[in-house]
Amino acid sequence: MSVSASAENSRSGLLPIVVLASGRGSNLQALIDARDAGALPVEICGVLSDKPKCQALQRARDAGIPTFALSARDYADRASFDQALFARIAEFSPRLIVLAGFMRILDPTVVAAFAGRMINIHPSLLPKYPGLHTHQRALDAGDEKHGSSVHIVTPTLDAGPVIAQAQITIQADDNAETLAARLLPLEHRLLCACIALIARDRIQLAADDWCYDGQHLQRPLQLGADGELSSR
Repeated sequence: MSVSASAENSRSGLLPIVVLASGRGSNLQALIDARDAGALPVEICGVLSDKPKCQALQRARDAGIPTFALSARDYADRASFDQALFARIAEFSPRLIVLAGFMRILDPTVVAAFAGRMINIHPSLLPKYPGLHTHQRALDAGDEKHGSSVHIVTPTLDAGPVIAQAQITIQADDNAETLAARLLPLEHRLLCACIALIARDRIQLAADDWCYDGQHLQRPLQLGADGELSSR
């Protein structure tokens, strides 16, 4: 997408975004469905991946969204791969980059270049359980609650300021698979609700901070039963 096209989207009230994904793309599909239903005022300019054969890319192609993939095996190191990937991202002129199941740790250089313009969705109630295997870790710890978090991307893995969360109660018969399955629909709603508020300029992002309706909050927004985010 050209800069002029991105500017046109901004004037029309649509937030130009790029989505990064590595797997099946269920969060991406939630964004596409919300956009198509008129509930999410965004233009998904492109979907990029480090897995050329991942399902997320096919979902994007089915929706008529431009796609691009690079293989890390073609690059000498993480930094050179990330530089190539983000050079392509820059061509879309996004105002927001959404990491939706993107399973790579980003080089600090590209994070700095797009500071305050990247969010990630992570399947835990951060700061608990950064990284992998979050559902099993919550079960092993005997937690009563589990959930997902949307946070600003910073150079440290899953450590950026948390913007919003969705929570569920862990049931006695849960295992990692059932817990993940029950959480996933809320994860979809959480990501869509958070991006909708960013698109409407109710959430403003900075490199290591954010505010809601012009106020700095002491805790993340919470997803309610109605699918809306609230500071209560």
